[in-house]
Amino acid sequence: MRRYLIFLIVPVVFILDRWTKLLIMEHLSPGGSIHVTSFFSIVYVENYGGVFGLLSRYEFARTIFTYLPLLIVTILIVVLIVYRIAFAKRLALVSILAGAVGNIYDRVLYGSVVDFLDFYYGIHHWPAFNVADITITFGICLWLFLELFHAKKAAHSS
Repeated sequence: MRRYLIFLIVPVVFILDRWTKLLIMEHLSPGGSIHVTSFFSIVYVENYGGVFGLLSRYEFARTIFTYLPLLIVTILIVVLIVYRIAFAKRLALVSILAGAVGNIYDRVLYGSVVDFLDFYYGIHHWPAFNVADITITFGICLWLFLELFHAKKAAHSS
């Protein structure tokens, strides 16, 4: 039973992601922004593509970026339930799962993902992102770190 407590991350991230996106949709119109600092603004961007808006101009991409995450979420759930995985790796996979659920919800409900965190330097902007994206990025970085650490440890022991 304790092994499944980590799944509580999913509803927590989902609720935080939905709440922040609803605040943005309520207080800004698409394309609107609120200047916060010299390097950060809160914006309302509708992302129809994948990561960083990749392929957003193509209708087929919208379909791919809706159904591919559904497949990934299904695989993650099966892996997390069926296999015994170390806690840190479970945390990484559950984080990816939690963020994916938030963005899938947007794609199914609105046809796009609401992004709102905009960091920049002068005219150079990092693509806007949201809470779900942060959680996915955390999970991927944690997984990569763990894999690299494991590979380095295995290389030293042989």
